[in-house]
Amino acid sequence: MRKIPNNGNLKMTKVAYPLGLFVCLFIYVAYIKWHWASATQVFFSITEAATGARRAPQTHSPPGTAARGHEVFYGIMFDAGSTGTRVHIFQFSRQLGETPTLTHETFKALKPGLSAYADDVEKSTPGIQELLDVAKQDIPFDFWKDTPLVLKATAGLRLLPGEKAQKLLQKVKEVFKASPFLVGDDCVSIMNGTDEGVSAWITVNFLTGSLKNPGRSSVGMLDLGGGSTQITFLPRVEGTLQTSPPGYLTSLQMFNRTYKLYSYSYLGLGLMSARLAILGGVEGKPAKNGKELVSPCLSPSYRGEWEHAEITYRISGQKAAVNLHELCANRVSAVLQSKVHRTAEVKDVDFYAFSYYYDLAATVGLIDAEKGGSLVVGDFEIAAKYVCRTAETQPHSNPFVCMDLTYISLLLREFGFPENKVLRLTRKIDNVETSWALGAIFHYIDSLNRQKSQAS
Repeated sequence: MRKIPNNGNLKMTKVAYPLGLFVCLFIYVAYIKWHWASATQVFFSITEAATGARRAPQTHSPPGTAARGHEVFYGIMFDAGSTGTRVHIFQFSRQLGETPTLTHETFKALKPGLSAYADDVEKSTPGIQELLDVAKQDIPFDFWKDTPLVLKATAGLRLLPGEKAQKLLQKVKEVFKASPFLVGDDCVSIMNGTDEGVSAWITVNFLTGSLKNPGRSSVGMLDLGGGSTQITFLPRVEGTLQTSPPGYLTSLQMFNRTYKLYSYSYLGLGLMSARLAILGGVEGKPAKNGKELVSPCLSPSYRGEWEHAEITYRISGQKAAVNLHELCANRVSAVLQSKVHRTAEVKDVDFYAFSYYYDLAATVGLIDAEKGGSLVVGDFEIAAKYVCRTAETQPHSNPFVCMDLTYISLLLREFGFPENKVLRLTRKIDNVETSWALGAIFHYIDSLNRQKSQAS
């Protein structure tokens, strides 16, 4: 006999079944949501780590504000030199009413120099964009629109014909204008030599603390680049300001103080340009009929090629050389004759020397290649005599070392430095590059702030 189904149980089954299905569906959806959120979080964490992207640290104040009297801001300076283009990304921190402190620097360089694209300006764009991308990665998004972006070109573009240089700068300006950073009408320019020297002076005195402490003696700056060389210092004797030729003195306003500086840039006396002059070549022109350039500053047995400013020269040593250093010194003296102003004031000021001063001293072991160090001016001459004397029997990997050391020793003498004058050679102070770029962006930001104060 067949049992009659219980209608009550049947009704409960009909109700319970969809309810259970709904509960299972709810649990399933909740699980999917949780799983998706977790996966998304992991994905962005991995992406952030892979790309180097980072959020603004919690201690940063939004641009233009100060939390607990503390403000963070950034500046981007492109250094368009004769041998390469470099970007410096600086992070500053400031307590209200105090001089800013540099808290971080990011640096990247690309070769060749901007001037290499003089005949095809479009080719300059990828390199500039690559360096801009470094700035985007390094600076938090919220700070982009308030971060000044500036490019200053040095001797490489100063030596170009004016029209070619301006076309290059206009192309860079177009790339800058398309970026998310703060770009003014003066964002791209050719830096005159005096500004280069003054900016380097600001850098070294900012890093050594002289600008923060007015009572502390400032230091002088010597920079030897490829196309030009600079000397800048704050005279301690008023007479130096009165006896210096016109064009050697400049005023600088920083932190509501005015500095009257001795500063001059010698275009054509940078190490690479000096080499060409010592060899008997002419800037921007190949040797006539491909003729070989002969120099007493090269080993008598040397023959080779040297490229400068996109021109390749055939060079060789002078066969009749007897005393290589003496002959080389005579040639260098002829190149420097009446081109450098001498001042006795340099003996009373502490000087830092950068760039090729550092590189040459490190090459021959006068200073530690990584840490730098101090030497006396006469050490360059001693090293030059030794290298020149041994050039024939012990050829150096760099055939120009005899020439370069002789040039540096005589250049310093022409500036007025005595043989026993101590120079400090360094690439970094407190782990920050001692280039003019820091001083230039620092001065630029200080000028912007003064303009804002005057406008308000």
